[in-house]
Amino acid sequence: MDITLHTQEQGQGEDLILLHGNGEDSSYFRDIIPILAKHYHVIAIDTRGHGKTPRGTAPFCLKQFALDLHYFCKKRNIQRAHLLGFSDGANIALLFALRYPYAVRSLILNGANLSPFGLKAKEIFLLYSAYAAFSLFAPVCPQFRKKQELFALMVKEPWIRKQRLHALPMPTLVIAGTHDMIRNAHTIAIFRSIPNSTLSLLHGDHFIAVAQPKAFCEEVLHFLKESALPQT
Repeated sequence: MDITLHTQEQGQGEDLILLHGNGEDSSYFRDIIPILAKHYHVIAIDTRGHGKTPRGTAPFCLKQFALDLHYFCKKRNIQRAHLLGFSDGANIALLFALRYPYAVRSLILNGANLSPFGLKAKEIFLLYSAYAAFSLFAPVCPQFRKKQELFALMVKEPWIRKQRLHALPMPTLVIAGTHDMIRNAHTIAIFRSIPNSTLSLLHGDHFIAVAQPKAFCEEVLHFLKESALPQT
């Protein structure tokens, strides 16, 4: 591993790892960390090239981010953790769970998508327009080059077949806003493809954890409490 992931940590108990979205950092979770830390050891990570974590030299893609998380857990001797990912962070958590299912106690997917076409038509148009603009000026402007690399994550990734989700064994919460930038039908399809999953739609947009931190945490904590119960 060519980088060290920057983290914010708070609380005690089972490890609960938080993964932010594209172009953000661990501060996205600032309002929910204190709530969740009353029950868990919360580890909010800055992914590669975000926040205080350096870009490094490895490929800049979701698969690499999941690999970075694997190395992080191995280095910290975290054998099993709860994963909560938002947006691209949810996609990273999903890729991690598919590759290392034994390392995931439970999975919380907030605003995940299986392909770029899981977004609503308006969002796809805006995304591709911005990516085209950044790509045009990337050769002559380092700031635009960085933006191009970030937007490429959303334009070119992820590509996860629904059939792969059938193999996920861990309890999973699929949570999104009622007016999310991810199509509701796409969110529901993810929920229906994961065997041991729960669906929660909170009133709001893509950023429900920021707009409604208490309601969001209530859903998360309720799910974690229920998923810890013995299966009957």
